[in-house]
Amino acid sequence: MNNFSLNPLAYTDGILNFDQIAEASDFALNVGFGPKKLFITWDARGDEAWASGDYVYAQGCVHNWMEHATLQNFKVLTSANSTNGIDGDWEIVAQVGESGAASRGIAIDFEGKSWFRIVAAEPVANLEEVSAYDISNDGDDTWFFLGTSITQMGMKQFVVDSNFSQLIHARYPNHYPAMVRGGIACVTSQGVVDAIKYYVEYAGNVKFWAIELGTNDTFAGNGVTVEMFEKNLQTIVDTAIAHGITPIIARLFATNLGESAWQVHEHYLAAIDRVVERNNLLKGPDFSSYFAAHPEEIDGDGIHPANPAGGQSMHRLWAEAVAPFYDGKKFEPVVGKDSSMNAPKMLDLHVALPQVSVEGRTVSVARVNEPVAVAIVDLTGNIVWHGRIGNSADGSSESSFHLNAIPAGNYIVRIRGASTSYKTRISIR
Repeated sequence: MNNFSLNPLAYTDGILNFDQIAEASDFALNVGFGPKKLFITWDARGDEAWASGDYVYAQGCVHNWMEHATLQNFKVLTSANSTNGIDGDWEIVAQVGESGAASRGIAIDFEGKSWFRIVAAEPVANLEEVSAYDISNDGDDTWFFLGTSITQMGMKQFVVDSNFSQLIHARYPNHYPAMVRGGIACVTSQGVVDAIKYYVEYAGNVKFWAIELGTNDTFAGNGVTVEMFEKNLQTIVDTAIAHGITPIIARLFATNLGESAWQVHEHYLAAIDRVVERNNLLKGPDFSSYFAAHPEEIDGDGIHPANPAGGQSMHRLWAEAVAPFYDGKKFEPVVGKDSSMNAPKMLDLHVALPQVSVEGRTVSVARVNEPVAVAIVDLTGNIVWHGRIGNSADGSSESSFHLNAIPAGNYIVRIRGASTSYKTRISIR
């Protein structure tokens, strides 16, 4: 018997998993009373990259996203008296317009409130994770992982036992860093510099930029010399510092010569070292030395981290490299701020989203607060079952369907109502 439950709490567990995605335009989360200010983060998936080619040019890769791939054109509302994420009085505390980034964060005032709600003009496809952090005491333990496909894969796509935030929290229990994942396959340092206004617009409110760049610069034909690479890194560092952001730069990911037939030139590593020393930055993780010594953690293409071992090591190496910040050490010259931090607290959230579960051939839908239409669709887009739930907008409606005639396989459950737009995956065995 298959017992496969898709719990809405999976969208707030701090773990990215493409098997736990939803389509939603209106959803609410119950934080509870206490925090005066929140930092909210969200992750969606386009084609895994942080931004599409409309915003960041990535030579050699085409990042054409599906429509509504990012959460954009939405309002953030808060309530002190809602009981279910729909009723009660709501106050608009923030508005976000066009957004080309799949992963972002926003700070909101929350004093005297218990719920926050996001209402978008159009449903975001493939919403994967929403988190909230208590920053009432000016918490600024926020991290943006800026990088190439190596970061895209290792820090986002791969499901690991312990991510960067969890590793920091295990070592420093008063801290739970907020992560914003910014990897883009094929991007070079020039691509980042050319799109730096978008990086600042979408991640300029994050305190730390954890930077992994250079592998694509070293490819023959990309036209980025060592001198250009160093100049670009300095531009990125200068931009970060000018916006009160602390940059940390990783040394280039080593390749597996036996598979890739090429290795990162040491001149690019030396360029990173010069930028770090010249700007008195904390040294980032030495991916070059570690992965050269552990080729078994490199993918079969010889260039990317292996899934999941290489990704897990990336999270660990980042956590180890930035530990001095948590030990109270300061690194200048960050303008306007020092490099110490105040600790935010990750909050337990209760999600006002439908819950879909599968047991054998019975599909159950619960936590629906209005009449909705339910459709089960196969992966080619054909509707294999449809029906309606609920006769009243009061309370929570639920129903179960036994699907003898449907073949075993993977399906999409779509739930639509006046204020409900939700989609998730199920498996029927």
